[in-house]
Amino acid sequence: MLNKAILMGRLTADPDVRQTPAGVSVATFSLAVDRNFTKAGEEKQTDFINMVAWRSTADFIGKYFKKGQLVAVEGSIRTRNYTDNNGNKRYVTEVVVDQAYFAESKRNSDSASPFSQPSAPTYSQNTANFEQQNSNNTAESYTNVDFAGDDDLPF
Repeated sequence: MLNKAILMGRLTADPDVRQTPAGVSVATFSLAVDRNFTKAGEEKQTDFINMVAWRSTADFIGKYFKKGQLVAVEGSIRTRNYTDNNGNKRYVTEVVVDQAYFAESKRNSDSASPFSQPSAPTYSQNTANFEQQNSNNTAESYTNVDFAGDDDLPF
């Protein structure tokens, strides 16, 4: 069976990262994912999907992802149940995140991510020297090739 979820959306709040009693990191958060299809005259609909990530993925998400940031996640859909304090059985459907990615550049994000976009390298080469060195390469300096034998080509 195949159970693969790939989603892109914005975080509705900062991720909540906690530790289990065994010391394993677990992050919970929610993504707002816009639907592609809207009926004429209606506003775009958004689904709010619960996510959970474990171990190093949880640590990464907790460290670098912030509310409002556009992210992409890969994982699987899981359903679990529990009994609440009133004795009612509750069901939860969530995506267990295996991989998480930044989906926008820092310039487009309002997040306070510690990553910075590297600046473009600058080159100090003098282009005038390059043009002068290559100015003697003219069309006459190249050898003409005779393609009269085109009949041997298979196309």
